Amino acid sequence: MTLADREWRLIPEEARDGPMQMALEEVAAETAADGGPRTVRAYQWSPSTLSMGYRQAADSVDWAFAGREGITVTRRQTGGGGIYHDEHADISYSIVAPADELPGDLMECYGMLCEPILDAFREMGVDADFVAEEHPAIHEPACYLRALHPAHDIAVDGRKISGNAQYRTRDAVIQHGSLSYDLAVGDHLGVFADPGVDEQQFRDRVTSIYEESGISRDEAVSALEDAFAEWCDAAVGEWTDEELAAARELADEKYASEAWTRERTAPTS
Repeated sequence: MTLADREWRLIPEEARDGPMQMALEEVAAETAADGGPRTVRAYQWSPSTLSMGYRQAADSVDWAFAGREGITVTRRQTGGGGIYHDEHADISYSIVAPADELPGDLMECYGMLCEPILDAFREMGVDADFVAEEHPAIHEPACYLRALHPAHDIAVDGRKISGNAQYRTRDAVIQHGSLSYDLAVGDHLGVFADPGVDEQQFRDRVTSIYEESGISRDEAVSALEDAFAEWCDAAVGEWTDEELAAARELADEKYASEAWTRERTAPTS
């Protein structure tokens, strides 16, 4: 399936808070479904944020720790465990396109949309690939410590370096993911109420771009954005004023709300 003959925009990395980053993905899906450009982007969570999985229990979070450390908590539309997105140590991305332009088979769709992620790792000098077989979980609430699956978990010698997830609206597909640039182990474990995992166990399971290649964060982001641009022939673009306004409203009403984050109840539904 050819992607380059469609209109794609690459939105360079922007630092925004967690609720706004999640809202922008929904708005990008509406734009793509309505005939506007498809979107690829890298993004930064600022302040550092725990994104809870769609079905994750609220009592698995150490809310007091997050509050003391100034860590925002929101909830994703995708399943799986919580991901601690450190402002420096995490690089996130999303790909948004109309559903009828992408494979309906989940495995095939992951394979296609992760192509630029794997290309970026190669450019960074990181020998990463999908895990060859499942690995058992060592802590369920934490995404990076859950069972590793060949469909969407990327690792280096069995140590996870990237997690990827998808959800679909009626007319669009949103894939987002996290690339581990560095390891902020204390905060990554501290945001969970009972991690039951020590720092060494975490490091045995998770690796990072910095550990594997030593490049700077800016170099890693540039490699990811270049891979996106080459993959779908995307032109550098930006959000429209209308998209930003819609995203701010959605962030306030949904992703920043206690009802959504703690109870998974969307106020706009």
